[in-house]
Amino acid sequence: MRFGTWLTVGMAAMLVAGCARPLRPMQSLSDPEIQRAMRREQVQGLAFATIENGQVVNVKAMGTRNASLGQPLTPDTIMAGGALTKAAFAYMLLQLADEGRIDLDAPVTKLLPHPLPTYRVRPYDFSDLAGDARWQTITPRMLLAHGGGLADYRWMEPGGRLRIHTDPGERYAYSSEGYAILQLIVEQGLGLDVAQEMRRRVFDRFGMRRTSMYWRAEYSENAADGYAFDGTLQPHERRYRVRAAGSMETTIADQARLWAGIMRGDGLRPDTRAAFSTGWLPIASRRRYPAFDGAETAWPQKLAAGLGVVTFEDRSGPGWFDGGHDESTADFVLCLETGQRCVVMLSNDVRAERLFPELGRQALGPDDMPWSWEYDWLDQP
Repeated sequence: MRFGTWLTVGMAAMLVAGCARPLRPMQSLSDPEIQRAMRREQVQGLAFATIENGQVVNVKAMGTRNASLGQPLTPDTIMAGGALTKAAFAYMLLQLADEGRIDLDAPVTKLLPHPLPTYRVRPYDFSDLAGDARWQTITPRMLLAHGGGLADYRWMEPGGRLRIHTDPGERYAYSSEGYAILQLIVEQGLGLDVAQEMRRRVFDRFGMRRTSMYWRAEYSENAADGYAFDGTLQPHERRYRVRAAGSMETTIADQARLWAGIMRGDGLRPDTRAAFSTGWLPIASRRRYPAFDGAETAWPQKLAAGLGVVTFEDRSGPGWFDGGHDESTADFVLCLETGQRCVVMLSNDVRAERLFPELGRQALGPDDMPWSWEYDWLDQP
């Protein structure tokens, strides 16, 4: 089993990060440069923030939240947190682990009151796994690192039936279904309300006053509508059901506070914070998606899955990132441990992904981020 083999490498890299050569001061493109880039890619709205020494240094929003109405995007505009929800949820779960409430290495058989396949009510219908005993070996650590062997969503599977593709802990495969199991463990195994725990342990801790795990009525006064690749407007999806995999409603100002707090490790023991961004499960896939296409490569950056983020070795020291998109929104965060630096980017236009590598490099300087793993339209490793 390959799971956990990179712990020593990741921890050692963090310890020597301070020996890296002096950092170039953080900077960002000027407003006119950003506006030109947005026009080039036809991006309607873009919000981004920079973090240095674990503190927010810049928050900016440009463009519109609804172009036809001429409504501006602001730092307090509600935007879809999307896949970044997983990392925030993981950070909450690690707090529970610190308190001894959950054992990250315990099999799911010990963490739920009933066998996983007996849960048959959506969104927690795992009855499809009844014929495969490997579900019994799945642990929270594997699921946090996307090592459960499950597809991203069951609707991507033939017949919409969930199945285990590889032995749990063997390989990375991005899986929202795995985070649904983690949510089930918190709710059914621990008897906790995920929305309340996220509010108390993450959002309130970091002063994220306009962030929630579900849509709130007051958000309607300043929420961003989305734009698809063809420029079609998509009304803001109002997520009323709490989903650890992606229901967070948030703002760029709040996301800046979140990632600064995560970088500092607020609320976690130092060793647990280190584990969050340590590479536990090596990644050999050429792309993030699709998860099981079989295409592999050897990443010189030693790409690996942490407990909520993806890790890599940057020229400056340890680095990690997270991101995602849907039909009309995009988000990405890139952090480097040396200098405790991050760039956070949110957009209500999926075409903004074409700008993320450019903005990231402008803010942090030349990096070894494996952009082509994240974005299949890039060719460089």
